[in-house]
Amino acid sequence: MNVAKSSGKLGILVPGMGAVGTTLIAGVYAINKGMSKPIGSLTQMGRIRLGKRDMDNKPLIKDVVDIHALQDVVFGGWDVFADNVYESAVHAEVIDKTMLDELKPELEQIKPMKAVFDKSYAKRLEGTHIKQGETKMDLAEALMEDIRQFKETNGCDRMVMIWCGSTEIYIEEGDVHQSVTALEEGLRTNHKDIPPSMIYTYAAVKMGIPYANGAPNLSCDIPAILELAEQTQTPVAGKDFKTGQTLMKTILAPGLKCRALGINGWFSTNILGNRDGEVLDDPDNFKTKEISKLSVLEQILEPEKNPDLYKDLYHKVRINYYPPRGDNKEGWDNIDIFGWMNYPMQIKIDFLCKDSILAAPLALDLVLFLDLAKRAGMSGIQEWLSFYLKSPQAPKGVTPMHDIFKQQIKLENTIRYIGGEELITHLGQDY
Repeated sequence: MNVAKSSGKLGILVPGMGAVGTTLIAGVYAINKGMSKPIGSLTQMGRIRLGKRDMDNKPLIKDVVDIHALQDVVFGGWDVFADNVYESAVHAEVIDKTMLDELKPELEQIKPMKAVFDKSYAKRLEGTHIKQGETKMDLAEALMEDIRQFKETNGCDRMVMIWCGSTEIYIEEGDVHQSVTALEEGLRTNHKDIPPSMIYTYAAVKMGIPYANGAPNLSCDIPAILELAEQTQTPVAGKDFKTGQTLMKTILAPGLKCRALGINGWFSTNILGNRDGEVLDDPDNFKTKEISKLSVLEQILEPEKNPDLYKDLYHKVRINYYPPRGDNKEGWDNIDIFGWMNYPMQIKIDFLCKDSILAAPLALDLVLFLDLAKRAGMSGIQEWLSFYLKSPQAPKGVTPMHDIFKQQIKLENTIRYIGGEELITHLGQDY
């Protein structure tokens, strides 16, 4: 495969410079200054097996494919608040203040551009740093001008965009989403089913900039954007960072299934107090996240194919806004399982995590792999990046894959393919 070199500067554009966005940015600066290791990032620390098992050849992924160097990235973005990245990171309370103070000279230089925002799509947010425009197309064109100016000012050779903003209200795919023509007409007429995240998506893909969706919003997973992505030869990936509770589900559920253990019920509840928790406290926004979370077990367990084990599974998901926790999310699961002779058993999981600490390395890998995909001439849905996403995109008519271990196989074989290495089929000695 012919892959263009990763020379020059890579601009990483972040709509939503809150907890996740600032944790990503601060983390990269900390890594570049030798203050931290890129833990959780496969592009930086992950290894991949090449050849047969007896060769014991497991180089770093970044030594197999040309991953853009962290020292040559530059960050920009948009937010509904005017705080610079240092101020926003302090407010988010994810990263230790002592470390943030050491990064302050770099972080305070990054100031968000005015955001595209409409309170009707995120009712709990009170944005003040907002773009004005008569139509949604005007706002899309303003974003494209922001991108052009950022690229020129920072001397970027290439750009990538990743949505780290809030979860929007639930929107179903409709006629306005079926073609580029329909979407562009909807932008000109302020169609209600075009949320802010979709305006960012349109602006990026229209300019040929790879785009990843880190929230469950309807943005790049519509026919119009996929049509546009083919026109501009742009890779896209969505949606919703796979962190916390869903990460545990995609690890545990395949294990129970492969051992043919039954499940009667899976109750999941979360408490968190960051901006995301506040937004999700609204039922319309929670519905978007709920659908993303509920789809995981359905696909992995396939109850219609395994009715004796899963047809009566009761799956409940709850998210509770609890301000004292801040970004320290707690995901609690009760799983009622049954085994031989229908004997009942239970599994309890209490995952106390920092949501943004888990999300930041995913965001980093997504932008670096999307940049690689663009340089490799790959466009449209990058299904091999499903590994990072809670509700992954798949081609129309194809069931998305949620099993993290099967996702890992696809990810690694795609890396081998891009790197010109032999694929591993898990047959014979190859296994």
